[in-house]
Amino acid sequence: MFEPELHLDKHILVPDLAGWRRESLPQFPEGAYISIAPDWACEILSPATARIDRAVKMPIYAEQGVSWLWLVDPDCWTLEVYSLHEGHWLLEHTWQENERVQAPPFIETSLVLSDLWVPKSSGAE
Repeated sequence: MFEPELHLDKHILVPDLAGWRRESLPQFPEGAYISIAPDWACEILSPATARIDRAVKMPIYAEQGVSWLWLVDPDCWTLEVYSLHEGHWLLEHTWQENERVQAPPFIETSLVLSDLWVPKSSGAE
């Protein structure tokens, strides 16, 4: 789901992307927000949001039991995949540039990171 509004205890968060297993969210909610923590969240980092995504949102996602967190950095061309272990984030892997990714929780699907990046200017105009 693209930019869902999450109301998790006293926290209101809006991840860039989030996903739920059918067991976690069997029906699409009718209200304006979702009060069930996602199984997976993805944040697209930017200079304006990176600190908030890492220092504020990551601990809340861990506290709320989000199992998987992806951090995509379009400036550095990286994808960091974290899994939750005993309430703490474990960096499982970092992919970069044009690598092919098969990452949990979507291990059955692959994507090529270069499909996500805006090509860098060559400087010759």
